[in-house]
Amino acid sequence: MERHPSQSNPLVPRADRYAAGRAMRRVVSRHSHADWQATAGRADPIAILEAQGRRRIAELLPIRYGRMRASPLAFLRGAAAIMAADLATTPATGLVVQSCGDCHLLNFGSYATPEGLPVFDINDFDETLPAPFEWDLKRLSASLVLAGRGHGLAARACRRLAADAVLAYASEIGRLAGLTPLEAWSTRIDLLDAIDSIGDRQARRHARLSLEQQLQSAAVQYGLLDTTGTTPRLIEKPPLVMRLPGRETEVRKAFARYAGTLSPERRLLLERYRLEDVIFKVVGIGSVGTFCAIGLFSTADGEPLLLQIKEAQASVLEPFAGPSAYGNSGERVVVGQRVMQAASDLFLGWTHSTGRQDNAEDDAHDHAGEADAGGRHFYVRRLKDSRLAALGSAIEQHGLQDYAALCGQTLGRAHARSGEIVGLSAYIGRGRAFARAIADFGVSYADQTERDFALFGHAVSSGRLPTAPG
Repeated sequence: MERHPSQSNPLVPRADRYAAGRAMRRVVSRHSHADWQATAGRADPIAILEAQGRRRIAELLPIRYGRMRASPLAFLRGAAAIMAADLATTPATGLVVQSCGDCHLLNFGSYATPEGLPVFDINDFDETLPAPFEWDLKRLSASLVLAGRGHGLAARACRRLAADAVLAYASEIGRLAGLTPLEAWSTRIDLLDAIDSIGDRQARRHARLSLEQQLQSAAVQYGLLDTTGTTPRLIEKPPLVMRLPGRETEVRKAFARYAGTLSPERRLLLERYRLEDVIFKVVGIGSVGTFCAIGLFSTADGEPLLLQIKEAQASVLEPFAGPSAYGNSGERVVVGQRVMQAASDLFLGWTHSTGRQDNAEDDAHDHAGEADAGGRHFYVRRLKDSRLAALGSAIEQHGLQDYAALCGQTLGRAHARSGEIVGLSAYIGRGRAFARAIADFGVSYADQTERDFALFGHAVSSGRLPTAPG
């Protein structure tokens, strides 16, 4: 995908970049983003899911489909590939950013920075890729409308959620466009400030209480750690957390390769831990069926470190936004996360498996970050603190309108790190016209998702797609 001319040289003066952004309105009007109508040749959404499933672990697909069956919003979460194909048929500005690629309201959340400070940010990057900035906004908009419907809100209130998110996005983009690049890059959203900005007193009180409880709670390693023996071990919790002995060697070798993608000082830190145990875990909705495991690392004194190794496949955006610049999809995820997040995981890195029986001779001729046919790409990070991450959901449950605006602001901050922010701000303007258009799209695409969800239900009931409790 070609970029707008103003993006080709970031050293173009602000005035010229602003003029280019304004001129883009004549090429792709802001109003045109409201349009959504399925094309005559639109692919069968169930066929898209089936094609995606052929690249997944077949035994886990029933869990994936079972989770998607919960609601239209749950279906949207697992249908990023369907929406990517649909977004490619909509008007595109060519104003490219590092896109999340799967930007729905539940892919935002809280986590602690390496310094231990709680922040609010995007927290899922499996589909990240450079793409038109409006694609993330349109997916977020549709998810907010569906969330509002799930909460029983009136149609006008559901549409307002989407509009509020876009207005907050526009405000953040406008604010950051006036800063120096260094100032804009360094901006982060403090979770405490985000909680204080919640308008609803009950929602604010609930979020503060939840945060205090999580920050004061002892580290229990998510209930996965058995320390009764001489060596710490991970605890199985079938059917979602279990051992797969036939896969353990592959994971151990992939972890060994991963160390080579870390910077020297972080590799030095990792060398103070030894891999003790490996266990496999089913995660998410869209990710179910991909290869995911947890590695228990420990010091000589039994101090634990849990790292998650997660398969990275090609982004669902690649058929429409162009191939990734990185041969290893794990590296694509890691780079995208480092670009978009204000503070990234100390242990973030990537690796691969060869798809054959690993041995020392194989390692001698492996190329760093590459996998043979049949191999897999992975990224590695610290296992998420699910208790802290759940605070985003707590805010969403008790103050959805404030949460919608917080997501919009957060997305604006993330896009500002890679996008031509002055041109973006000039194109969007104050945001009212653009917010109306994106909100209209969100309502229309939420309707489309509900129609697709009905087709999905029929595919399940007819036996075309197998399901199992998630």
